[in-house]
Amino acid sequence: MDADFTKTFEKQFKKLPVQKQKKVRNTIKLFLEDIYSPSLRNHVLKDKWLGYYSISAGGDLRLHLKVINQNKVLFVAVGSHSQLYR
Repeated sequence: MDADFTKTFEKQFKKLPVQKQKKVRNTIKLFLEDIYSPSLRNHVLKDKWLGYYSISAGGDLRLHLKVINQNKVLFVAVGSHSQLYR
């Protein structure tokens, strides 16, 4: 599976502390290897995020993504729960 990243995701990622950036990288790697890994807590979003998924990078850190097709995903946002669900 291939991953693409929006400019918004890239900007949000760069603002994260180095330790959280490492967690995000590891989470993306795990997701691309096994999208159903229980540690990701992968789930469908609703309301303004309808059609997107959220995965956990540990603690309160979340990644939002959209599945484009069976071979490609687009990561659109990264941040804490409160940052992403305002």
